[in-house]
Amino acid sequence: MEPVIRVENLVKRYASRGLGRRAEVFTAVDSVSFSIFPGSTLALVGESGSGKSSVALCLSCLERVTAGQIWFEGRGLAALREKEFRSVRPKLQLVFQDPANSLDARWTVGEIVGEPLLVRGRISKHERGARAAQMLEKVGLGGEYLERRPRELSGGQRQRVTIARALVLEPRLLILDEVLSALDCSIQAQIANLLVELQRSYGLAYLFITHDLKMAAHLADEIAVMSHGKIVEQGAAEKILREARSRETQSLLGSTRVGREAMEAVPEP
Repeated sequence: MEPVIRVENLVKRYASRGLGRRAEVFTAVDSVSFSIFPGSTLALVGESGSGKSSVALCLSCLERVTAGQIWFEGRGLAALREKEFRSVRPKLQLVFQDPANSLDARWTVGEIVGEPLLVRGRISKHERGARAAQMLEKVGLGGEYLERRPRELSGGQRQRVTIARALVLEPRLLILDEVLSALDCSIQAQIANLLVELQRSYGLAYLFITHDLKMAAHLADEIAVMSHGKIVEQGAAEKILREARSRETQSLLGSTRVGREAMEAVPEP
């Protein structure tokens, strides 16, 4: 089986220039490599500032890589021109941490979920509405939510809407950037189980970005621990929990009190 996405020696640097100073270069991602296969989940775990979100931005084509390669379904993304990116972006969907900031408060839920189809110019208004209703059903929200506004929804419902919007273009890979961290614990479990169900239904590949090793253990087949832009430990989720070797992984284990019970911490759907 070929991976959906393969990352080889990814480097991302940012240049910053202070008032009256020379430009300084900061390396956010340093020689990161991994692959994600259809129907599987890789959790990218680390503290804030470890480089996780920079990886997400590079994979979703929102940031240009400084060096290295990203292969998506056998196609190299690093050398693509902007026009060529447009054919790839629908298959690589990014879901952000805070749904309140990623949903237009002026639009209805139906308009929000159908917007990617409008941008792509694929189908009529009637068909967009029908497709939006279908996707809302898939994420556990009925057709009665189509005319609601984001302010009328709970945090968990808003996150379901962002997931529905991401799915409407039938992507191959979902990049989930701290999608559970802003939610209450009980709602986290519900959304986590929803993600498991959707993966089973659609055969999706997930890059699950989090600082929560406990949740990573529940959702992921493989875990990669990042620190200062590098992957310091990588392997099967259960092995990482049982045989953590790096200081960073051991610190994450200690801070969340993850042990053998972590694999059963969230109820199965």
